[in-house]
Amino acid sequence: MRYIKDDLKNKTILITGGAGFIGSNLAFYFQKHHPDAKVVVLDSFRSGETLSNGNLKSFGHFKNLIGFSGEIISGDINDKDLLLDLEVNYDFDYIFHEAAISDTTAQEQDLMIKTNVNAYKDLLDLAVAHNANMIYASSAATYGNAESPQRVGREAPNNVYGFSKLSMDHLSREYMQKCDINIVGLRYFNVYGAREYFKNTTASMVLQFGHQILAGKNPKLFEGSDKILRDFIYIEDIIQANIKAMMPNTSGIYNVGTGKARSFQDIVDILQKELGTSLECKYIPNPFIGSYQFHTEADIATTQEALGYAPAYEMEEGIKAYVPEIKRIYETEVK
Repeated sequence: MRYIKDDLKNKTILITGGAGFIGSNLAFYFQKHHPDAKVVVLDSFRSGETLSNGNLKSFGHFKNLIGFSGEIISGDINDKDLLLDLEVNYDFDYIFHEAAISDTTAQEQDLMIKTNVNAYKDLLDLAVAHNANMIYASSAATYGNAESPQRVGREAPNNVYGFSKLSMDHLSREYMQKCDINIVGLRYFNVYGAREYFKNTTASMVLQFGHQILAGKNPKLFEGSDKILRDFIYIEDIIQANIKAMMPNTSGIYNVGTGKARSFQDIVDILQKELGTSLECKYIPNPFIGSYQFHTEADIATTQEALGYAPAYEMEEGIKAYVPEIKRIYETEVK
């Protein structure tokens, strides 16, 4: 679906984290719907380097970009020489900033702040230098255990990732006041959909449950999963919000969710219906009590008003649309 009518011919778009989940989906959106735009993907790609928790430092993967014909740059947003090169040798009209240390369990506070906050400031300066619109990934992690529905202005992050994203939002507001460029922060809730597989264990439970079921395994759920509710949003609605954020005079911080909380039990039940299975669920104790969000639900009223955003996918529709890709990934990458 094409979300804006504007012609992007002769426009240059930078997508940081463009080999990751959301960034690669954005790259293909522009390639399909705005082929006359010049799209530049920047990603550090994976190197095998891990964080102290054992998870990969970078989830960028070349397979997410197979079929993409735009320009690809391998580089780290912490590299000031690289950013200087981008400033001197390109002229960006839009910057979609998706690159981050996005692992909510990461313990490296120094790396998290350096990558998510300090490098973002450098990218904001790049946007100002080019008079480019900045659309960046914030996160529902800024809310922590704040009461539902989560609203901008009621943040209470309980990990360094959420803190870093809130710091980005504060920085954005500072630039909004002193600069003429359009700056939009999008607080993603629980995203699922194509090209997330290479996030490994941090991929959505929609994908993980799907692969458990396809393997004939009993889906493993935490005890009380029918009461653990999250705002799960399909990737197509995330792309919709990003594209609509390109419109002028939309600066601000906005929630991007469905506005409806659904349970992990719902995910398994919908998947089993779509996959034609009836495996018995296995319930295990939740080891994350005390550091776990038990209810998220985005207040999207402001997003709807300012961006014209309207979620198009209920969970049933999103999972149904995703199932063929879940099967393909299982056959080509898992088995």
